[in-house]
Amino acid sequence: MSIYISGSIAYDRIMNFPGKFSDHILPDKIHILNVCFLIDRLEEKRGGTAGNIAYSLSLLGEKPIILSAAGKDFDRYEEALLKAGLPLEGIKKFDDLFTASAYITTDQNDNQITGFNPGAMTNRCGYEFKHLDPAKDIALVSPGNKDDMIELPRAYRAAGIRYIFDPGQQIPVFNAEEMLECITGAYMLVTNDYELEMIMNTTGCTKAQLLEKCDYIITTLGENGSRIDNGSPIQVGIAQPEVVQDPTGAGDAFRAGLIKGIVDGKSIEEAARMGAVCASYCIEHYGTQEHVFSQESFAARHSAAFGK
Repeated sequence: MSIYISGSIAYDRIMNFPGKFSDHILPDKIHILNVCFLIDRLEEKRGGTAGNIAYSLSLLGEKPIILSAAGKDFDRYEEALLKAGLPLEGIKKFDDLFTASAYITTDQNDNQITGFNPGAMTNRCGYEFKHLDPAKDIALVSPGNKDDMIELPRAYRAAGIRYIFDPGQQIPVFNAEEMLECITGAYMLVTNDYELEMIMNTTGCTKAQLLEKCDYIITTLGENGSRIDNGSPIQVGIAQPEVVQDPTGAGDAFRAGLIKGIVDGKSIEEAARMGAVCASYCIEHYGTQEHVFSQESFAARHSAAFGK
């Protein structure tokens, strides 16, 4: 059994601005904007959708294959992936480019200004599948190189592989035809509620019409948990974290728990509960790959939130 996770690998440069953007941006001068924010905190964290999901899956005892592209500064990230026991065979390296980077500045009101450099992610991962087992394998297509996001679902459909489509922040680069092609035949469409609205606007389809093209739609709702649509909607709650430090990456951790539940043969509702527990650990830390847990602590938190 193989788990394939395609998407981005990136360094997140996270910065805090000890003020309010609104105090420095003059609405009547927006056409000649020229501002500088003095930050008081800068941290570099490993990130990217594929890296984040694979990391949490490694905590759950799985060794997914990451399908992505990385650059000449990948060495620090590579070391961490190897330490987590994750294979690197699906990561294509480019020595003339940097690994994708996100530069995120957050003010005191939790407003964010982000700059993203795709770097090596402008290239397809170019992974050549040696063997695909439609009876056991599962894949997740998360935000990354657009060509990969279109071509990998085609490959999975042709091979009869269950795949989860999760377009996330790449939704704006798809037109209606491309988006519908990727969703059609998917095992699941997984988004947050805002992203689902964007997909419906892009495609002109209602949720009911989208459900005719895939088996399930799972929508994450932040502190309100998640919703499973396949016939009658099922609401799934959250697992309570010990402390809330940073919600960034919680959605990726949710997807990792969801996949783990699916490959373990759980029902979709049970799998979504595992996703909720996994997400609760992520938001306890500043960064998307800083959380750790044991199987015992995971089971205990699951039991506290949802029962055995």
